[in-house]
Amino acid sequence: MKAGVPHQLKIRVRTMVLLFFCLSIASLGKLIYMQFFQYEWLTEKAEENWDREIPFSQTRGNIRDRDGELIVGSKLAPTLYFMPAQNEDVETAAAKLSKALNIDEEKLVEQMSKKTFLIKLAPAGKNIELGKAIEIQSLKIPGLYTGVDYVRDYPHDELLSRLLGFTGYDHQGLAGIEYQYNEFLTSTESTLRLFTDAKGQSLPHVNDEWGKGKDGSTVDLTIDLDVQQVMERELSQAVKKYDADQAMGIAMNPKTGEILGLASFPTFHPLQYDKVSPSVYNQNLPVSMTFEPGSTFKIITLAAALEEGKVDLHKESFYDPGYALVEGARLRCWKREGHKHQSFLEVVENSCNPGFIELGQRVGREKLSAYIRDFGFGKKTGSSIAGESTGILFSEEAYGPVEHATTSFGQGISVTPIQQVQAVSAAVNGGTLFQPYVVKRIYNEQTNELIKENKPTKVRQVISEETSKQVREALESVVANGSGRNAFRDTMRIGGKTGTAQKAVNGRYVEGQYIVSFIGFAPANDPEIVVYVAIDNPKHVLQFGGVIAAPIVGQIIEDSAPFIGFKHNKDQLEKEYRWGDALQQHVPELVGLDKNKVVKMEEPFRIEWHGTGNKIISQLPKADSLLSVDGTIHLYLGE
Repeated sequence: MKAGVPHQLKIRVRTMVLLFFCLSIASLGKLIYMQFFQYEWLTEKAEENWDREIPFSQTRGNIRDRDGELIVGSKLAPTLYFMPAQNEDVETAAAKLSKALNIDEEKLVEQMSKKTFLIKLAPAGKNIELGKAIEIQSLKIPGLYTGVDYVRDYPHDELLSRLLGFTGYDHQGLAGIEYQYNEFLTSTESTLRLFTDAKGQSLPHVNDEWGKGKDGSTVDLTIDLDVQQVMERELSQAVKKYDADQAMGIAMNPKTGEILGLASFPTFHPLQYDKVSPSVYNQNLPVSMTFEPGSTFKIITLAAALEEGKVDLHKESFYDPGYALVEGARLRCWKREGHKHQSFLEVVENSCNPGFIELGQRVGREKLSAYIRDFGFGKKTGSSIAGESTGILFSEEAYGPVEHATTSFGQGISVTPIQQVQAVSAAVNGGTLFQPYVVKRIYNEQTNELIKENKPTKVRQVISEETSKQVREALESVVANGSGRNAFRDTMRIGGKTGTAQKAVNGRYVEGQYIVSFIGFAPANDPEIVVYVAIDNPKHVLQFGGVIAAPIVGQIIEDSAPFIGFKHNKDQLEKEYRWGDALQQHVPELVGLDKNKVVKMEEPFRIEWHGTGNKIISQLPKADSLLSVDGTIHLYLGE
């Protein structure tokens, strides 16, 4: 027995030595494996436990106009972050910071004392001014960091706001273009990774890291900022002058469908959207508001009648007693006593309701209904602008003789302004219906990588080029000699049509309230722009589209002409003089003449001299411009 004990002990010792050796080999192998094969993975996992990230925003994508001018951008507005573990005296830190931010010290102490690693000091420390951020950093408060952040910047303030929309607290689009194209405009954040121990103290052996984010893409619109500014100026003045409930305008290139201007009033500043009613920032009136078009819709009836060969505007005549009887219903003209004997061109010029009922009847119910739908009414235009409505047309079952008659002159149906512009553009551009669009392209501004591009889209040919030519000529005559005379501009060849419709609320007409409108285009022989303006419930004035809306459209076209690029044209129809019109005369050419000779000339204009010398070197207005006979010619002298 005694001899066996040492033997067993030897076995046990050998076993333990072997086991220890095997474990040592395994441990060494594991260490080698971890060092050479798992090093990066283990380091990454360790860093995940050590690191704390401070977000640094990248810039949200810009929004620009058709020429690249900035409409919406981003400006630096830093945000403050605080790490409680890196500051042993939170009260002192809060005292310094509260003075700099001008906020309650106790609330700031409470916020900065939270048991968490990183605190965003919002709202007081979010999106502060750059100068204020530099001032705060100079205080050298331990644990206080300044994160790069941005806010939206609007160099043109309220301009185009109801199309653009706005972003929220987290820089996400909440309305308009900002919402629709949020996925393209949104940036991804950069981050500063700080490596700390469990107490939040920086690790000296690990370098901080920078995670690079990505800026948002740029969205180029078809909007021309110059045209937009003109339109918004005119609408703003009209709302104030006529104490109107609201106003809207839209301008489009009839040859492409590109929207050049889109305006709604009242408006708002995108940074202060919470100060206005949601009905303002949630509605883009040119695409969302539906109402009876009134006489502007007569352009469609006119185009259908001409295309079907149902009328000769110059050779055929019509007698208007002031009303038309349809199925026992007396449908009145706006001129109670009627226009009496007139040619069909005068029917168009005078916007005579019975005359257009006659044209509609000649075309026929089914044919006219088909033309209306071919011109794009009754469905969305495909503009991709948020909130677009379809409008309301009579159903087949409800489309009887009376409804057919009222539709012929623009009553009993409901359309949107953008539908009107799309349809009239087709009527005057040679007969082609184009799909309106407002986004030209989306691209990476740093690399110029194209992400998405929209181009003109032809929907269908509605009428012939010859019919379109006749429509243009008739509508130019409306501006020269008819109800649209207030849109007339010397040498500008403007065509157009007035509209006046009684306002309906909840299916009932409101006594004494009207939506007055005018749709115009220029040049009348080769249109480059179509402009539609509607004023809702103007007050203290005769509520007619020709009185209120026509001069607004005329001014928009005149002031937009240099930006659109079309030139003045002397081959326009002469404006017919009517009692009450200002007497006008063409300005003579005076440049190059001696002062003494001009003084002796018998001209009805007043002369105002500028400068010194004997020779006239310049004049305003220019030669051959129309000027009231009591107007003033400014002559500039030189040697």
